[in-house]
Amino acid sequence: MKINGKITFTYENENDAKLIYDSLEIDNENFLKSKLDSITIDYCVNNEKLGSFLATVDDLIASEIVAEKIIKETKQ
Repeated sequence: MKINGKITFTYENENDAKLIYDSLEIDNENFLKSKLDSITIDYCVNNEKLGSFLATVDDLIASEIVAEKIIKETKQ
């Protein structure tokens, strides 16, 4: 069985989107397809096993949360 999903993150501005995209792209290379478009980042997640799919999505969301918190803290 093939499991496919798409996650879209939307940001307040292009700079934040680019910073997070560049930060996460290093870890996601060869695992996820991603596309930066202005203030959004789209991730396509594909896997054969549900457990692997969920682990990948969980890692992506956790990494995004950390990157977003770092950006927020550095702006203050």
